[in-house]
Amino acid sequence: MLAIIGAMDEEIELLLADLQGREDLGFPGVTLHRGVLDGVDVLLTRGGIGKVNAAMTTTQLLNAGATQVIFTGVAGGVHPELRVGDIVVSTDCVQHDVDVTALGYAVGTVPGEAPAWAADPELRAVALASAQVIPNVRVVEGRVASGDQFIASPEGAARLLGTFGAACAEMEGAAVAQVCAKAGVPFVVIRSVSDTADGGAQVDYREFMPRVARHAKTVVRGMLARLSTAP
Repeated sequence: MLAIIGAMDEEIELLLADLQGREDLGFPGVTLHRGVLDGVDVLLTRGGIGKVNAAMTTTQLLNAGATQVIFTGVAGGVHPELRVGDIVVSTDCVQHDVDVTALGYAVGTVPGEAPAWAADPELRAVALASAQVIPNVRVVEGRVASGDQFIASPEGAARLLGTFGAACAEMEGAAVAQVCAKAGVPFVVIRSVSDTADGGAQVDYREFMPRVARHAKTVVRGMLARLSTAP
């Protein structure tokens, strides 16, 4: 069972409209939509914004039978070469707002946990292939930095690039990654760059959301087609 998460309604609305045999499943704090896309059984949901919501939603998805997880949505570009509209496929995810350095841990490290959580190689490859069919969009692999902060300044982006080597910044991916990694469930995070932390985030974000929905649909549907025919 493949699970697909978006933090906001706009990130999953086109996929939800195509879901066949839709069944809505109510769980504490979240509604999961079960159905079929391109012949593949899926669970689709809006997970909410922030790491707590992301972790809660991922846990409910795994309890409902998810064996692979795709997170799709927007992110702020951190790497200076990224532009609005580019797509980042996660190599791994880190929590940039964790700081236990006073006890000798590296910044970003949760005590007792891995410093970063690596995305599944097969899902990464399928995501890359599916995203590369979108015209006039640059697709890269890179580290996703997550935190309960909206990074909207050049100084903030520079910190994440210098400290973590992050490609983009968002608020959920590492929480999804941590839950999946602890459960042994493959995952990948796919992010469309909605702004570049240059002070124009609000304008870029609002104008870009319809494109995000179209890109999410293209990438996820492409992944489903490739995964359904994989040996």
